[in-house]
Order: sequence, then structure tokens, then C-alpha cells
Amino acid sequence: MKYFKAESTFDKIFETGIILKGIDGLLETIGGLFLILVDPKNINGLISWLTRSELAQDHHDFIANHLSAWGRNLTRGTLLFFGIYLLVHGVAKLILVIEILRQHLWAYIGLIVLTVIFIIYQTYEIIFTHSLSMILLTLFDIVVVYLTTIEYKKQHLALLKKIKLN
Repeated sequence: MKYFKAESTFDKIFETGIILKGIDGLLETIGGLFLILVDPKNINGLISWLTRSELAQDHHDFIANHLSAWGRNLTRGTLLFFGIYLLVHGVAKLILVIEILRQHLWAYIGLIVLTVIFIIYQTYEIIFTHSLSMILLTLFDIVVVYLTTIEYKKQHLALLKKIKLN
């Protein structure tokens, strides 16, 4: 089996981006499993424990109050939805990253499509939340799509040349 081998600086940047996507996919998978398995009461208890001393000092603390309210309103259905969402997204990313590293061309297209879908969703979230972390994630995803597109074209061209030689 032939595996991706970084030969140029561009390849190394692409490989780094893909590996980061794989790590992200692994963390999403673990997080999704955690959310599926955890009881909302346990998360609320953890939030209460984490915010207790801050609220004792300043009962108007913005972050502690919002975290506490979020924890109190957390339901099993909400955790299940986000857990399944993260699990599916994480597993899909992991599969695509592994298959890209194994140089399967279909995986390049799959990663591009999946990432563009999430860029659209993340852009929607940015409009309403103005989240800096979401902006940074979206910029990273745009770079990954760009690098993946270039690498796909390179791999596709190499395959076409190989076919013509045979």
C-alpha cells in the first residue's frame, strides 16, 4: 500500500494540516462518546463545583452565572444530539484523513466537501456569535480546503500520467 510522503515544503504543510484535522477528528470522537455516555446531572455538578468559589466572591460574575445557567438547563436530549453530532463528524474526519494519507483520491473530495459544509455552518455561527475561536477554526478550515484541493489536483495529475504511461 502506498502512503502519502511529504516531498516538498508544500507537502509538509499539507501533511501537517491533515494530521491536525485527524487529531481534531479523534478529539471530536472522544468528546462525542463522552457526551453520549455522561449524565447531565454530572456535568451540572461539575459546573457548580467549578463556579462555586467564583460566585461566592462575586455573585454577579458573568461567565460563572452563564455557565451555571447552561448547566442547569442541560438535558439528556441536548447531550445526545451534540454527542452524536461530534461522533459522526469526528469519525468521518478520521476516515477521510486516514484515506488521504493512504492516497485514495475519493477521500480528498470527501474532505473538501465535508469541510466546506462545516465552513458554511461555522460562518452562520460567526454571524450570530462573533466567536473568535469559530473565526480561527473557519480560517484553518479554509486553508485546509485550499491545500487539499491543490494536493488532490497534484495526485490526480500524477495518476493520469501513470495511466498514460501504461
